[in-house]
Amino acid sequence: MLKYLYLFFLSFLLLSFSGCSLKSVEAPQEVVTTQESSPSDEEDETDDFLEEFADEEDEEEVYDPLNGYNRVMTNFNDKLFEYLLIPVAKGYKLVLHQEVRRSIENFFQNLYYPSRLVNNLLQGKFVYASEETGRFLINSTVGILGLFDPAKSQLNLKAHPEDLGQTLGFYGVGSGPHIVWPFLGPSNLRDSLALYPDALLNPIDYAPRSWYTLTDTFEEFLALKSLERVNKTSFDIHEYETIKKDAIDLYPYLRDLYEQYRDRQIQE
Repeated sequence: MLKYLYLFFLSFLLLSFSGCSLKSVEAPQEVVTTQESSPSDEEDETDDFLEEFADEEDEEEVYDPLNGYNRVMTNFNDKLFEYLLIPVAKGYKLVLHQEVRRSIENFFQNLYYPSRLVNNLLQGKFVYASEETGRFLINSTVGILGLFDPAKSQLNLKAHPEDLGQTLGFYGVGSGPHIVWPFLGPSNLRDSLALYPDALLNPIDYAPRSWYTLTDTFEEFLALKSLERVNKTSFDIHEYETIKKDAIDLYPYLRDLYEQYRDRQIQE
């Protein structure tokens, strides 16, 4: 029932804005490192990231008819992040050693192979698709179900993350209006509509496809996704704080970073 409501809502959004001009405009994908950075290193990396986009003065203005709602939701997510996610991630980081957390991150990334494979193929990136397949086979066996990444450390096979939002953008579909979702954060109409098809390829799902899904109920799905989010945040706790420090107005700052980053991902 939740999926049908989700599809109905996204279809409503699409119809509501179908008469509007769609613009394509990119945001950060996590970078897997072999060593956890110190707070000062993380701040330097974030500063480099921000400087990279500061020079992009020719970006199109983001289409933002939902500005009022987006500001409210950004404030909600900001408080959630500051008072819940960051404290939990800090405690989680104290309890679990870096290498354990890295293995958990590797495990989740290995599970997203079907989505990366399909979207690389849809974009005609056949070499990347073959490398993704090689990575999956090696890391699922030698890497013990993806807990380790010998494909990268031993064979230098790098991941090539692609999702349906990038694929649609690759074929010229505009980003549409910017949308901020509760808990999920910044997005846009194109990327929002791509969430459900991508989920069909995701083993971390609660759909009735038990032959390749890891969760059978919404509660199990939520627990697994929460673990993934907390684990990821434990590696970049200071990144969000640094971004907030540099933002005069948080909402448009995060909005523009997201749209510029997604645009850059599509162009690569």
